[in-house]
Amino acid sequence: MSIDATSSREPPKGASALAFRSGSADDRATPSRHRERSATRGRKPRRLTIGRIGLYGFVAVAAAFFLLPAVVMVLTSLKTMPEIREGSIFALPESFDLTAWIKAWSSACTGLDCEGIRVGFWNSVVITVPSTIASIAAGAILGYALSFWRVKGADVLFAILLLGAFLPYQIFLYPMVRAFSMVGLYNTLACIVIVHVIFGLPIMTLIFRNFYAGLPVELFNAARVDGGGFFRIFWNVMLPMSTPILIVAAILQITNIWNDFILGLVFAGRENLPMTVQLNNVVNSTYGEREYNLNMAATILTAAVPLLVYFVSGRWFVRGIAAGAVKG
Repeated sequence: MSIDATSSREPPKGASALAFRSGSADDRATPSRHRERSATRGRKPRRLTIGRIGLYGFVAVAAAFFLLPAVVMVLTSLKTMPEIREGSIFALPESFDLTAWIKAWSSACTGLDCEGIRVGFWNSVVITVPSTIASIAAGAILGYALSFWRVKGADVLFAILLLGAFLPYQIFLYPMVRAFSMVGLYNTLACIVIVHVIFGLPIMTLIFRNFYAGLPVELFNAARVDGGGFFRIFWNVMLPMSTPILIVAAILQITNIWNDFILGLVFAGRENLPMTVQLNNVVNSTYGEREYNLNMAATILTAAVPLLVYFVSGRWFVRGIAAGAVKG
């Protein structure tokens, strides 16, 4: 009697079953995945050595060194003035008093006006959002052009941009003030946005150029063969692959623009002063007793946005840096 070989679908038993299971493509790939993962993460130490203890101690001391001012600021902002005068700066507050925070936000005096630093907060938002978007867009397009489109004089232009990235702001202030005054834009919102875009363009061009230089040129060539033009290739091919570096650029620009003081003081005008300038006015507009809890609360509120941006997207920042932000 003949047996149909296709009639039985049961896997073999015993050693044959083991061979059958190990023959699966997914199962064969699993050990290699584990080896790659372990090779990437490195070998886990089995015992605590003196060098590792020293490394942990150094990291702990460095973390405490940088966190100590922030802890003192938070504790001081939650204390009343009698507690601050009579107690230690490291002492915990007797009761968590948010009066200084409320006053710093809504009623602290920033010169002649006593509306708190909330006015500066919204001014900083209005300045930061368009400045960040415009500088990233300009830097991405220029970096893409310098990487794939070999225009005449591209190396000279890139060298000039790099020179602008490392020159101090102060040498440009007076010429720019004169130039914006002549065109009627000085002390306006448009003026400070344009200034931030100009000063952010060199570093944005640098990081986008280095990122695009690491992409395969075959992608660009294939898009050119398919009839893609300058902006179509950028929008449909390059931009979808630029998520890591876009996050890096956004973090850098938000932090730099939000924390800026001198450009906002010179170019923003009285009606558009950013939060950092308002903070300086709060600290220096005190008459009589200096309210340290109010100053600390205002400082923390001013620094909250950059800290929040970094804590939320810090891991993306590290990925973007590793993907090519400092490469080339």
